[in-house]
Amino acid sequence: MSGPEAARPMLLAHGFGCDQTMWRAVAPEFAVDHRVVTFDHVGSGGSDLGAYDPQRYASLAGYADDVVAICRELDLHDVVFVGHSVSAMIGVLAVLRAPEHFGALVMVGPSPRYVDDEGYTGGFSRADVAALLDSLDSNPDQWAAALAPVVAGPGNPEVTAELTASFCRTDPVVARQFARVTFLSDNRADLPAVRVPTLVLQCTDDSIAPEPVGRYVHQQVPGSVFTQLAATGHCPHLSAPEETVAAIRAFLER
Repeated sequence: MSGPEAARPMLLAHGFGCDQTMWRAVAPEFAVDHRVVTFDHVGSGGSDLGAYDPQRYASLAGYADDVVAICRELDLHDVVFVGHSVSAMIGVLAVLRAPEHFGALVMVGPSPRYVDDEGYTGGFSRADVAALLDSLDSNPDQWAAALAPVVAGPGNPEVTAELTASFCRTDPVVARQFARVTFLSDNRADLPAVRVPTLVLQCTDDSIAPEPVGRYVHQQVPGSVFTQLAATGHCPHLSAPEETVAAIRAFLER
């Protein structure tokens, strides 16, 4: 936790295979006028692996319940929830579970469903996802080395290196289940129920959550704002933190 205790809270939630350190270039920028809270999802980063329950985390609902628990434990209200990648949908579920705690939602590279469906482009075929999960099962290190540059996007070698290391640090048992939950979830039906001001941040050349997906989220969330970033890849908070901060601030000041 950082920033003035009485300031509006901002909760920063990391994506799959990452941890709260991924927000290190963004958190201080908001801590000047927000109460910034970062955390590790159970099974990630410095969290207690003993707290990981395969049944609880068999869906994104378990992670959303954790977010609500943090808000209740810390007595946070009017929270600006900033969720990267899969945490964008975790944020959606948390907002729907406990709307009294949330005042705004920022989704960074969101995808409600990664697998293509009839009339919907998610960016991955079922075969793509099956191959990705099989690779994780058979050779986690090779999987990390192959996925990291795809997530980082073109021209971001430092981000690629950091993601590779982060993926490799994640407990392999947790990584396998979290990957399945992430890539096989379908939260499209939850989007129209969101009733807080919402920002959809879309990166350029994002292979994980391509532009049609971001625009779909924008269309489905009532009154949401869509911002196209110049940042490439799937991790603008790492590759272009200044642009990311500016976009979020512009949204909050509307």
